Amino acid sequence: MLNKIVSAVRDRHVLTFVYGGIERTVEPHAVGVSKLGNDVVRCYQTGGEQVPEGQEWMLCELSKIAKLHDTGTSFSGTRPGYRRGDKDMMRLYIYAEL
Repeated sequence: MLNKIVSAVRDRHVLTFVYGGIERTVEPHAVGVSKLGNDVVRCYQTGGEQVPEGQEWMLCELSKIAKLHDTGTSFSGTRPGYRRGDKDMMRLYIYAEL
């Protein structure tokens, strides 16, 4: 799963997965290790069952992701509010980021 997400970040591919029991469509912006030691992905949710306005940015633990699928569809670049060197990840353990 980690390799698939790293590739999706590098290739700017849209992903779909189930997280928290909810189907989501996301643009992954960074993947690495959280300050709590968990593999995580910072992503921007563009579709799915719920996209609450103002809560499009998500930090998802990879261990809680199910039914991961790379759609093969590309997205153009970073979304507003994205910053390299995600403050919720350990800098030395960011595997890929836009």
